[in-house]
Amino acid sequence: MDLTLQSALAVLEVVWVNIILSGDNAVVIAMACRGLPPKQRRMGIVLGSAVAVLLRVVFTLIVVKLLQTPFLRIAGSVLLLWVAVKLVAEDGDEGDDIKASDKLLHAVWTVAVADMVMSLDNVLAIAAVAKDNMAMLVFGLLISIPLIVAGATLIMSLLARFPILVWAGAGLLGWVAGEMLDADPWLVQRFGEELLHRLELPLAIAGTLIVLALGWLLKRRHATPAA
Repeated sequence: MDLTLQSALAVLEVVWVNIILSGDNAVVIAMACRGLPPKQRRMGIVLGSAVAVLLRVVFTLIVVKLLQTPFLRIAGSVLLLWVAVKLVAEDGDEGDDIKASDKLLHAVWTVAVADMVMSLDNVLAIAAVAKDNMAMLVFGLLISIPLIVAGATLIMSLLARFPILVWAGAGLLGWVAGEMLDADPWLVQRFGEELLHRLELPLAIAGTLIVLALGWLLKRRHATPAA
């Protein structure tokens, strides 16, 4: 096969895999930016998408060793649960006393934290497709930014029209958080890989229920006027 054609196909593979694996990231970006002023939403989506992709590049360099660190997935799962609950609990709270610039930075920071957690698995597949060609990896990830932006923009428009999707998005993050636990080295050593594999679905469901329950309780608490 011609070398140029082979390189082009490899880049397309990186882009395609990244887009497939970035569906949950697009949800995070859309949910984090939905409360921004209209003029800053596009900037928030672009910055959030850029942060998500750049973190993919960085994580690809170090994540193989990090994944073997005990308790890392447990900590990541708890952190992602917190991000999901925070997103749904703040739905509808515009925070008029917060400056627009602060809200933009807060949205980008939320995207960065969530992406760092969710990228632990994703970067392995992307690195495998790139076959240790870092230039190809970086190029493929960078040109996928506009596609992620488009996905986040579409999701945010749907969130505006159908508020119930905010809860669905938070539930998705809870699902991902639950799934992360089945491969933590410490849990595998303690309970066995076979048992954790069987518990993957129950853990994912539990993560979703935890996020929705805590989000509902926090929103109800905020809505209750002080005595």
